[in-house]
Amino acid sequence: MSVKIQPLADYVVATPEVAETKTASGLYLPEQATEKPKTAKVLAVGKKVEAVQVGDRILYKSYSTTDVKIAGAEYILVKEEDILATVK
Repeated sequence: MSVKIQPLADYVVATPEVAETKTASGLYLPEQATEKPKTAKVLAVGKKVEAVQVGDRILYKSYSTTDVKIAGAEYILVKEEDILATVK
């Protein structure tokens, strides 16, 4: 079953990117040593969002999101003002 989340106003729905567990030299990092990534891929935007669009990769402020888990999938909701940049 596919779940569709439609954000309201100036909110963005995104999926957080997974942190790397392996260094460039091939060493594996323990789970607690990896910092939670601050990048995500935009899945949906509210009607008042102007700066980003679906498919963009974004960089967002720490502790500015609402984390949601629906049907086993993890999503974040972030206000447009808490998005710092797009990542190419």
